Amino acid sequence: MKFTDGYWLKRKGFTVLHPAQLRDSQADEKALTVWASTKPVRSRSDTLDTPLITIRAEAPMPDVIRVTLGHFLGGVPKGPNFEIATEDHEVAVSGVSLTSGNLTARFDAGERWGLDFVAEGKRLTGTGWRGMGIVDGADGEHYVHEQLDLGVGEAVYGLGERFGPYVKNGQSIDIWNEDGGTSSELAYKNVPFYLTNRGYGVLVDHPGRVSFEVASEMVSRTQFSVAGQTLSYLIIYGPTPADILRKYTALTGRPALPPAWSFGLWLTTSFTTPYDEETVTSFVDGMAERDLPLSVFHFDTFWMREFHWCDFEWDPAIFPDPPGMLKRLHDRGLRTCLWINPYIAQRSAMFEEGRANGYLVKKADGDVWQWDRWQAGMALVDFTNPAAREWYAAKLAVLVEMGVDAFKSDFGERVPTDVVWHDGSDPERMHNYYTQLYNQVVFDVLKEARGEGEAVLFARSATVGGQQFPVHWGGDNSATYESMAESLRGGLSLMSSGFGFWSHDIGGFEGRPDPAVFKRWIAFGLLSSHSRLHGNHSYRVPWLFDDESVEVLRSFTHLKYSLMPYLWEAARQAHEQGLPVMRPMMLGFPDDPAVTYVDRQYLLGGDLLVAPVFSEGGEVSYYVPAGRWTSFLTGDVVAGPGWVHETHGFGSVPLLVRPGAVIPIGNRTDRPDYDYADGVTLRVFEPAEGSTSVRVGESTFTVTRDGTAIRVERSGPSLPWRVEIIGGAAADLGAGDASWVAG
Repeated sequence: MKFTDGYWLKRKGFTVLHPAQLRDSQADEKALTVWASTKPVRSRSDTLDTPLITIRAEAPMPDVIRVTLGHFLGGVPKGPNFEIATEDHEVAVSGVSLTSGNLTARFDAGERWGLDFVAEGKRLTGTGWRGMGIVDGADGEHYVHEQLDLGVGEAVYGLGERFGPYVKNGQSIDIWNEDGGTSSELAYKNVPFYLTNRGYGVLVDHPGRVSFEVASEMVSRTQFSVAGQTLSYLIIYGPTPADILRKYTALTGRPALPPAWSFGLWLTTSFTTPYDEETVTSFVDGMAERDLPLSVFHFDTFWMREFHWCDFEWDPAIFPDPPGMLKRLHDRGLRTCLWINPYIAQRSAMFEEGRANGYLVKKADGDVWQWDRWQAGMALVDFTNPAAREWYAAKLAVLVEMGVDAFKSDFGERVPTDVVWHDGSDPERMHNYYTQLYNQVVFDVLKEARGEGEAVLFARSATVGGQQFPVHWGGDNSATYESMAESLRGGLSLMSSGFGFWSHDIGGFEGRPDPAVFKRWIAFGLLSSHSRLHGNHSYRVPWLFDDESVEVLRSFTHLKYSLMPYLWEAARQAHEQGLPVMRPMMLGFPDDPAVTYVDRQYLLGGDLLVAPVFSEGGEVSYYVPAGRWTSFLTGDVVAGPGWVHETHGFGSVPLLVRPGAVIPIGNRTDRPDYDYADGVTLRVFEPAEGSTSVRVGESTFTVTRDGTAIRVERSGPSLPWRVEIIGGAAADLGAGDASWVAG
């Protein structure tokens, strides 16, 4: 939200109090509170009719400092609140400075107000003249804003899933979940967290609407504002982007590790297409006959009866024997997924059940909140009510017991603010936070029934902490190259916001993709953490496009399954460290200024560079960082740094291996879940001096180069394995051997 009219004036109707001078301070054991007057105090008379702004600094974790500023502090605290972890550690308070780890918040005790954030002798950012502001509007509304300085060349990333330019400088962004597709400023997954290439991140600790002006209202600052009298934000010191994400996810939660089978190919019925068990069986048979190994079959919306969403009852006219059908699919090695959402249509038997027991969100007059958008007379489950959570979870548990393995937890963005919540939550704060309660209920049902490590969602909406319940997909894109690119930007933005796993509808959701679009999207989709074929009005089985689509899907599905030992390690890093499986280039190469704005390519794990092709003719331009990179598909060497211009057929895509990388290749291409260490091949690309270790399943391999001598050591189960040296030395190690000298 913008409050100024140019650099000097305020917009009509707004008056703003800014801290002008630090007047007092008080140190607790691990916190520092200061009071700033809103005008310079030169005599006692200046203290009269002069408001004070209270600013408190404290440290929940090393290298993290929380700042809370406010005017009137007598308000009743409102929920919900993000769950922010804390860690007992040493905090140093000296004068008007507070230090946590390597990060210091230092207030200016002189004549001019200021707050600097300093790490290892370097000023990261800060707030000064007219930075903090307490705002009164003409209609009695109140806001608090903060402005943090941006340096020359500083780029801002994150703020959730955003489909516009990956670098957020120059943008005005409201953190407010909405069902808006992938082609606008609206987003399903809004996260009030950003990081910059200057070594720090910022989390605004407010679950409702947060308005960001990123180098827009003030071009040398990032402003964020909330309604009310107080504002709290956390500065997170890296220094690298990877370090920032590690610390941010330590604060807000690390992603669960999805089951290995979920990394396989998902096929769906699509949305409004007609289907029954015969249709499903024909798709499964068709995939098997063409050597297109499926992992998951997903039943979209119309597994339930029309106008009954959601009652969690199979449509008996279409699926007369759901338990038998699920067993038949399981007997073929498939997992199953069902579409759900948190809305209860009036036609559903659950509506009256929910209304009678107080499980549905109500208006102030006690009536159930309803509207006709999406489903006739639909209401919303009140997940702030423990009994409603148990009720909803029990319905899902019946389906899990029947044999369902996963849920596509769709929607969760259309949450009204003119309602009363069971636990008294503030409606504005609950709007974005609703998705956290919704997805956690669904995830916990699966975890309780299937066990740790077996729960997985296909979720659309999210906020801070939502990364704990993977996987998330990009929402309703379109069957065009432009939408394919905007989907990637949305994914990269989400990955910069603490989310570890991400997917998208291969071929686009809206419209029937041209065969060329479909084939180009297949490569992108199978080189993502999770891969799903899904559409709206048309099926996505490849033989309905052309024969080459079948070949392309087979090739890239086999490729992904063979890469599972490598991808599984990337998944464990997401789970253990908070580093995403699909990584923006700036995350892997923070010291290379050429990657600052790159948003049409990414790193898959730490060592594979992927550049999807966004053209029918196969023309693609991508940036290669310094070193001798090797094409995984052809073995050709591409030297960086520099831009590369190539043309690729439908069966190819730029897929480059970082020099010095060790890529474990599995011995199976028919499924994603197998013993990755059994028969693994270690491909060592351009082996570098020193040692590199990789985990493969329960084994660890260490490759050491000392001059021309290369040694490979393994710890773990005694299983067959082999080594291939690619570039610099030619050797092929038989199973069980451990060392050799390269020629």
